[in-house]
Amino acid sequence: MQTNASRSPVPRFFLYGEPPRDPDERFVHVETIADRSRLHDWRIRPHGHRALHQILVIFSGGGDMEAETQRQPFAAPALLTVPAGVVHGFAFLPETEGYVVTFAETLFGDLARREPVFRSLFTGAHCVSLAGDPNEEQDLADALPRLRRELTWQAPAGTAAVTARLTTVLVSALRVLHRPETAVSAPGSVRAALVARFREKIEAHLRLGLTIAQYAKALNVTPAQLRAACLEVAGKPPVRVLEERVLLEAKRTLTYTNMTVAETAYFLGFSDPAYFSRFFRKLAGESAAAFRKRVTTQIA
Repeated sequence: MQTNASRSPVPRFFLYGEPPRDPDERFVHVETIADRSRLHDWRIRPHGHRALHQILVIFSGGGDMEAETQRQPFAAPALLTVPAGVVHGFAFLPETEGYVVTFAETLFGDLARREPVFRSLFTGAHCVSLAGDPNEEQDLADALPRLRRELTWQAPAGTAAVTARLTTVLVSALRVLHRPETAVSAPGSVRAALVARFREKIEAHLRLGLTIAQYAKALNVTPAQLRAACLEVAGKPPVRVLEERVLLEAKRTLTYTNMTVAETAYFLGFSDPAYFSRFFRKLAGESAAAFRKRVTTQIA
């Protein structure tokens, strides 16, 4: 009999079968169900992704989705959503047709700040039939190939086009998920939901310089519970999740404003510019001044 000590942990991938790594902040990837599933005999074993959400749209075929130990059957046409950090797997019927859209939590967070209702897409892993609304199915059938095409083109305004196409997919998915008829849902990870709430709190209070203990209190959990959730879902402690978001905002400020390094420090809630400079160098691997010089030279 296999003991707990001898069991392998649930694998974490970037994309299925690829070594884990942090995605670029605007990462988007689209592939067909067959692209990866056919290589694995149409069976995608339970695994997780760090900081990557997924939407699957099934146009023909079907199968089973496993999410956090719950199994849900689905038949085409269907929409499936998988939040970042949720352990999930699929058993597809051979020759199932559809698309998998994978995108970074940072990109999704930017879109959700403009349209907060998007957050309801990833409160848990959902499995919803598209049979009740052929118009929504057709909208997705039109949007997904266009999104995939934009990712391969070297055309002007490509980033804007990808964001626009992805937004169209999210709107369609949201409307399907919020139809009046009952949808079939797999319970989502409580820890994944907690990390999503933590990220929302960071966005709301980014410049206040709150501690992890203060964030935990605002979330009505203990620091230990928040740490466990972040380690499981994001693969890093909450302080690193917070630091990386502050660093991103610092980079944006240094790139797109005329604030000095000291002004940037105060803008981001640091009381001591020297401490901000040490923080930036430690995480970015270069000084704030060197970063600004490098990126502004590239932009020019």
